[in-house]
Amino acid sequence: MAKATQIAAISIPAFSHQASIVEFCKRLVHLHPHFHVTCIFPTIDTPVPATIAFLESLPSNIDYTFLHPVNKKDLPQDVAPPVQLQLAVSQSMPYFREALRSLCSSTPMVALIVDPFANEALEIAKEFNLLSYIYLPLSAMALSLLLYLPTLHEEVSCEYRDHKEAIQIPGCVPIHGNDLPELFQDRSILAYELILQRSKRFSLADGFLVNSFSEMEGGTVETLQEHNRGNKKTPVYLVGPIIQTGPSSESNGSECMRWLENQRPNSVLYVSFGSGGTLSQEQLNELALGLELSGQKFLWVLRAPNDSANAAYLGATNDDPLQFLPQCFLERTKGQGLVVPSWAPQTQILSHTSTGGFLTHCGWNSTLESIVFGVPMITLPLFAEQRINAVLLFEGLKVALRPKFNENGIVEKEEIAKVIEDLMMGEKGNGIRKRIEELKDAAACALKEDGASTKAILQFGIQMENFTSTKK
Repeated sequence: MAKATQIAAISIPAFSHQASIVEFCKRLVHLHPHFHVTCIFPTIDTPVPATIAFLESLPSNIDYTFLHPVNKKDLPQDVAPPVQLQLAVSQSMPYFREALRSLCSSTPMVALIVDPFANEALEIAKEFNLLSYIYLPLSAMALSLLLYLPTLHEEVSCEYRDHKEAIQIPGCVPIHGNDLPELFQDRSILAYELILQRSKRFSLADGFLVNSFSEMEGGTVETLQEHNRGNKKTPVYLVGPIIQTGPSSESNGSECMRWLENQRPNSVLYVSFGSGGTLSQEQLNELALGLELSGQKFLWVLRAPNDSANAAYLGATNDDPLQFLPQCFLERTKGQGLVVPSWAPQTQILSHTSTGGFLTHCGWNSTLESIVFGVPMITLPLFAEQRINAVLLFEGLKVALRPKFNENGIVEKEEIAKVIEDLMMGEKGNGIRKRIEELKDAAACALKEDGASTKAILQFGIQMENFTSTKK
């Protein structure tokens, strides 16, 4: 029997990233059964509970380990949760080096796959003579932006939000500066310095694995490969759409599915902001009243409000979300909608025939899930790269509607009601539905045995095997 090809992968302490890289590893070992992957997870305080449950069903050729936890109290308390997360990952690197040393001493390792926000690990991979790849649980547009950022930093001297001309990221639709991620919006703070450092480190990677597919972003990849690092061709593998699927036994799941069973096909707007997004109390009120005003059926996964959009990124509050709804909202919308606290089985909801629209924060996992199941979207981006995803969906792919924010950064109830009606009942919605059905079919084709994404993963595996041969 041939020896297994040993690969390690490192993520960050955020469930959306961990789930995505593990799902990629599952697909990798399915297509290359002689591969063995060890997933390594930096930790803040304790492992993410959702991740522990998720890891219980791994195939035998994927192992995992959690690094020694970083104490959240030892992190700066005056910075945003994504910055705390990046600092925690940096503090975990000595533990990661020892974990990798231990793996390499017990069995020959070939490659390391890293999250873009844990890419200090690229330098450590070189110490052990390993191939190293960045796995993007993000779009190809986000990859192009991160590769282009050092150049953009030199070309634009003012804050990006004050830059008058649209910014042309290679291979992407033009984007206004205020639609760049919020970590880019103040060049004087630590958050921007960290993201700039990480983008410069991308040049250490031997290739990129992107959770997207050619019919969706093939043009972006072609362009960025032309621009990338002069004459050195660094492969970019489009390996998606990779999404998390499978049934859940959570009580909210059965409640949601029972409710959906009693609704008409394509009649329900699903409303959710992912595993980490939170609305302010003001925006929550406007959304609730807009849903009510629209008269459309809705299923809303509600989280307690917070003025920080990413407050739930490193842990949710125990407050009952329902207490923050406008007075008598539940009574007035009884029969029109269902509000469930904190969590719902998203892929099951999106795949249900009653679901006809998705009001989303535009996290990339949610975006891909909506495309895989052919559900038109309304964009309400909150943090991270979600605004550029909204631009891609609205202006590039034209599979979403994008409501207008007022001068205070709030989408008012009348605007919410209007876009809901347009999506669920109007001509705009019909056009979007047709385009996303075409994209849904293309996504399914990409994952077939002879599909482009399957071929990309096979090609990636062949590169691992060739490297193994040269090391012998």
